[in-house]
Amino acid sequence: MPKKLWFLLLTVFIDMLGVGILIPVIPQLLGEPGSLYYLLDPSQAKFGLVLLGILMAMYPVAVFFMAPVLGAMSDKYGRKPVLFISILGTALSYFIFAYAILTRNIFLLFASRLVDGITGGNISVAQAAIADSASHEHRAKAFGSVGAAFGLGFIIGPFLGGVLSTPSVLPFFNASTPFIFSGILSLFNAFSIYYFFKESIKEKDKERKIDIFSAVKNVIKTKRFKKEIRILFLCSFLLNAGMAFFYSFFNVFLTNKFSFSSAEIGNFFAYVGVWIIFTQVVVVPYIAKRYKEIQVLGMSYLLYSLGILLYLLPNSVWLLLFVVPFASVPNGLQMANFSSFLTKETEERVRGEVMGVSSSVASLGQAIPPLLAGLIAAATASFVPIVIGAVVVMLAGFVFIYKIKNAKISV
Repeated sequence: MPKKLWFLLLTVFIDMLGVGILIPVIPQLLGEPGSLYYLLDPSQAKFGLVLLGILMAMYPVAVFFMAPVLGAMSDKYGRKPVLFISILGTALSYFIFAYAILTRNIFLLFASRLVDGITGGNISVAQAAIADSASHEHRAKAFGSVGAAFGLGFIIGPFLGGVLSTPSVLPFFNASTPFIFSGILSLFNAFSIYYFFKESIKEKDKERKIDIFSAVKNVIKTKRFKKEIRILFLCSFLLNAGMAFFYSFFNVFLTNKFSFSSAEIGNFFAYVGVWIIFTQVVVVPYIAKRYKEIQVLGMSYLLYSLGILLYLLPNSVWLLLFVVPFASVPNGLQMANFSSFLTKETEERVRGEVMGVSSSVASLGQAIPPLLAGLIAAATASFVPIVIGAVVVMLAGFVFIYKIKNAKISV
């Protein structure tokens, strides 16, 4: 594996570690009136759920507009400077979020998520750089390693988030501590890229024009991409919409049904991360030797949707843990195979742009569901957005399989 690939995997790992650290904390701020860190009056619980949905939508909305801009900038100026600046923006957003918690300033909570979203295209740029660095035949394995870095971040991150937000561990730990820690990690990530990463793109596109409205234009004009890529974009939109419905209130669901604390939520997601990394390290290489990416994706979507529905059945924590592999393994398979297939179908000189458009499509799928999920959860129950999420992911699977059959794509 090329040395530059290790630095990119470290970038993905630290980025996801920072995201994982936040998982046990954010719902406590606006979604759990019984939490020590709840920022509203407990009588405003339903309004808090609506605000939580809006807060969770801020980041993907900003990424929708900015990811293709950062991707195009990485094609024009190189992956390294764009990665460095975008990760610095992520660090700044974490520090703002921590300050917002300490001062109980809800406006700054939203501002911090906006800042992170504006500079939040670093994952798509890192994926483009990984595609630059990996040979064509080893690309699926390389993106399997990316999935492993994601999984490792989710193993360690939520556990740390639960620990760092628990005053009984150390008296000065509180809800802001995980965000301060994430900001420091992101600073380390940015400067490791600056000092150790060598530019991966061989030929920069000096003529590339940067358009702030390129996200909207690219989504409208996706017909200019090949048929296989259009299918992936459509399924990515549906998949991410379904996952956004699912994850928006899954933490709240766990708290309501199993009375999970922030530490227990962190431990649960760490366990989910174990299965994701198992999938990337063991299952993905095994499957990659026997099947093409396009053969794996449709079935992965369908199995993942069933896995989401299974989360609703257990009445004990042990049965809940038993369900985790049935959702995590197909999710890990679709993650690696989607990125591998997409990059195989694009030329190097526009790969950053295509990955940016892909992030925009995914972010568009993630943007609206949290807003609706907040309203739905406030009006019904916290499990309803999970059911909706499973149905939308299942729709992604059926659309994918149907489109393959009708397009007569060779598998």
